[in-house]
Amino acid sequence: MNLKKLFLEENVGGFDLLFRTIYGVLATLALSTGLVKRSHWKWIVAAIAFMGLVSSILRHCTPYAILGINTTKKKKTPVQEIYFNRQYFRRY
Repeated sequence: MNLKKLFLEENVGGFDLLFRTIYGVLATLALSTGLVKRSHWKWIVAAIAFMGLVSSILRHCTPYAILGINTTKKKKTPVQEIYFNRQYFRRY
């Protein structure tokens, strides 16, 4: 598997992106308002908030890449991008 595809390709979009953003924000609000009292639960909720917000900002989920799941809409590659990729990333 290509490392660039594994770690950098956008594979989160649509409802999945909205869901990750919402649970990240709700978990952050639960932590900031003191809704979570016990210390071990605070760490779990903090991890959920961090993972949700980071994956929604980057639009990438590594387990999705490993499993081959992609919830983004397919875009056509512009001609300029194809030319740029061929011109500057050739192997000699």
